[in-house]
Parts: sequence; structure tokens; C-alpha cells
Amino acid sequence: MSKTSQDHIEIFDTTLRDGEQSAGTAMTVEEKLVVARQLERLGVDILEAGFPISSPGDFEAVQNISKEVTTPVIAALARAVASDVDRAWEAIKEAKRPRIHVFLSSSEVHALHLLRKDRDSVMQMAVNNVSRAKDYCENVEFSPMDATRTDPEYLCQLLQAVIDAGATTVNIADTVGYAIPSDFVKLLGFIQEQVPAIGKSVVLSVHCHNDLGLAVANSLAAVEAGARQVEGCINGIGERAGNAALEEVIMGIQTRKDLFGLKTNIDTTQLYPTSTLVSDITGFSVQPNKAIIGSNAFRHASGIHQDGLLKERSTYEIMNPNDVGILGSELVLGKLSGRHGLQSRLNELGYYPTDQELIRIFESFKELADKKREVTDRDLVALMNNQRKGFEEAYTLEHVQVSCGDHEVPTATVSLKHGETIKTEAATGTGPVDAVCQAINRIVGVPNVLSEFHVRSVTQGIDAVGEVTIRVKKDTDQYIGHGADTDIIVASAKAYMNALNRLIALEDISDIKPIKTATKKQ
Repeated sequence: MSKTSQDHIEIFDTTLRDGEQSAGTAMTVEEKLVVARQLERLGVDILEAGFPISSPGDFEAVQNISKEVTTPVIAALARAVASDVDRAWEAIKEAKRPRIHVFLSSSEVHALHLLRKDRDSVMQMAVNNVSRAKDYCENVEFSPMDATRTDPEYLCQLLQAVIDAGATTVNIADTVGYAIPSDFVKLLGFIQEQVPAIGKSVVLSVHCHNDLGLAVANSLAAVEAGARQVEGCINGIGERAGNAALEEVIMGIQTRKDLFGLKTNIDTTQLYPTSTLVSDITGFSVQPNKAIIGSNAFRHASGIHQDGLLKERSTYEIMNPNDVGILGSELVLGKLSGRHGLQSRLNELGYYPTDQELIRIFESFKELADKKREVTDRDLVALMNNQRKGFEEAYTLEHVQVSCGDHEVPTATVSLKHGETIKTEAATGTGPVDAVCQAINRIVGVPNVLSEFHVRSVTQGIDAVGEVTIRVKKDTDQYIGHGADTDIIVASAKAYMNALNRLIALEDISDIKPIKTATKKQ
């Protein structure tokens, strides 16, 4: 390993693979490509595009990303099974810089109960499939799953064996978030002592989960202990309690250069736009007090804090919000603003719509500007979230009208466009949003259960834009929908339609027959 690489931390992003394993998260092929392009702008070194053998859709997503995203290394995950390795290579073979990432359980509890194999058999599986991956490409990573609960002596033997078979990166996976920083550092030190190639000709990587809330702490401790690749996800999403939040790891290294003396290739001003994009597509909201990119991360309510901040920013801010892509001031656009001004501002906020997309976005912007005197940056973020689609819409919302009140039965009339036909239905409900959803169901006719409804204000003032997130279930699958509008009922209708259109697109429902349901008598 060169002096330069010793000073550099490689950021391995697995948002599209491990992140997508979060319960309730699902991305379309097109959405994965959108996120991959943004991760490229962010500057990640390695982008784990998916697990190709898991589904045809994941294979297609990895393949498309391999063709279109050229700056980072593109990695594909494979179990230590020949068919997985072959499928991974098929997906990434057109990548400019491909990597096959082989993983296999190494702990006794996993070997006994998951694999039902002895240690020698596990080691042979690892060696055979790392060697198979090496026949396809030079760049091969190996991860002993549940490494932090593996016997250290056996773990070192396994790592030496896969290095001899051709692994160029070994990744110590804290799969169940079991590690404590002090013990993790001891384990990494022992590994480097016993396997001298690690940290020299072979990159030492870590992959930490957050079951005990220590994923970032363990990752940063590992960096101090010699790890030169850190794996994680944007917003810390992932299995169970999630993965190490990459934005926290990155800013920890940058803010404490005095301690680490290290650098990354990350354009930190893209952290907030990337976080917003991932939150929108996955439907997982970022908590307000989330470090680095939460809405309260750079807000000060205490009088003492405000006084100190006005006198000197560094009294209570260890980072500049501009450094992570949160603008200190907002440029206000209005109904007289032109398309070029809108495009310029969207670019500054981290959005890069195509010419065709900009035409549609500009129309929605003008509609919003007619409702609001001033359109702020937060309005634009909400507008982009509302506009972003990763699939062909079967239905579009034409009209919503609701009547409700203390002494009225909530009633909604909804018009949807399907092809060249506009269909209108009315329905009652327990409330205005329920009535709107019932009316939409009468038209669309796709059985589903609305499992989650979440509304939040994304802008300030009485004319604030509200954003609604809805999850619907069909059988065991969940589909996320988003909608934003100054009218929360309209935002709800948009979100519900977004979720149903996603359901229709992903399940390839071509013959849609409306449900014949009589209006409930009140």
C-alpha cells in the first residue's frame, strides 16, 4: 500500500445493497440508477450496486449502473457459491472498474446453525470462490460475516487463506452490531499482527452495524487502528438498526483532521442532497436531530447558544453547514422567475434534471408560485421529491374535491386520467383523506391495505408546503408513495397515487379492472 493510500480512507457505499435490506424499503431499477449517479457526484470510492443473484431486477440494476456510472469502483455482492460469483460477474463485467465482493459466515454460531458446516468446509468454500472471482477480475473483496463473534485465531487463518487465493481487500464485518470500540480495536490489531499482508498489500476494511448504536464509533475507532476502507450507508439505513451512517463517518474524519490526519475523496457539499434523495426514494424520513444532515443539526434554540453563535460561529458549531450542502441562506424564487433561474438553483441544491424533466418541473414550479408569493429552497426540495418518478405512471391525478366538517360525512370526488380516458368516482370515508383513498380505489381497482400515513411540513409559514408519505401493502410487499402540495388533501391524493402507480408498475398489472363497490350509506 502506497503512502498516498495510507493517508486516504476509501468510502465504500452499500446504500443500494445493504441499505435496501431495511424492512419496508424497495427501489425500482430506475431509482437505483438515480441514487447511483448521485453517489458518483458525492465521490464515493466504491459503490456496491447490489446482489445480482437475488432477483432479476437487482441484476438489471447492477448491470445498468455498471454501464452508466464510471468514476467509482462498482462492486457486486456474492455468497461463496459458484453460481453467485458467476452471476455477479455477468452483472458487472462492463464496469470500468469492477469488483466482486464475496462473503461467507465465519462465526461458530453461524457455521453451526446457518451453514451447518465445520470450519474446514467453510474455509474451503471461501478459498474456492475467492479464487473463482479472481479468475474474472483482479479486484476481489472477501467478508467473513459475523467476524466480531468469530474465534480470532480461526478468523486470521481464514483471512490468510483468502488472501493467498487472491483477495485484495478483507472486510471485518460486525454483522450484528456486537462490537465495542475498545474490543474492536484489539481485534483489528491482532488481525494485522497475525496476517502481515493486511494493511500493506491488502486493504483492511470494516463494515459495522448499529444494533448497539455504535456503528459510527466502531468505524472511526477502526480507522485509528489502521482500517483504510469504511463501509456504510447514507442516512445509516440498513438491516435492523442500520449500518454506519456514512455522512457521520466522513465528517468525523474531516472535522477531526487533527486527530486522524486522513482524507477522503468525498465532496461533502453533496451530503445533504444525497441524504434528501435517499430519504425520498426509500420513504425513510431523517430524524430532526440526526447528526450532520438532520433539520435541527444547525439550528440553535438556546438563548446562550444563539448569543454565542452571533458573536462567533465556532462557539457552538464545529462544522459549517455549507460544508455539508446545507445553505446558510436561501434564494427566494417567485412567479416571475424563469426556467434558467430555476435550473441554476436546482443545480446548486444538488438536482440535475434533464431538459424534458425541467419542462415538467417548471410547470409545477409555476403552479406553486401562483399559490405562494415566495418559493424557497425547501419548497424546491419538496417539489423535486414530488416530481421524481422511477416508473411509468398508469394513472395521473386530475381533480380532487372534498367536503367535510363537524356535521358532514366526509365525501371526496376524484378524477384520474388513465391513457386518454378520465375516470371520476365519489366515496365517503371516516375522514377526508380516507374518502379520497376510497374514491381512488374505486377507479384503480387494485386491492391494497394502507399501512402507514405520515404528514410533515417541509416549509414554513401559513402557506407551507406539506409532504405526505404513504405506504401500501399488497400481500407481503410494501410500496411507498410521496406527495407534496400546499393543500394537504391534494398532497395525500398525490402520495396515494404515487404508491399505487409504483405497485402497478412493479407488479406489472396490465389488466386493471375497477372495483365495483357501492358507496357506504351514512
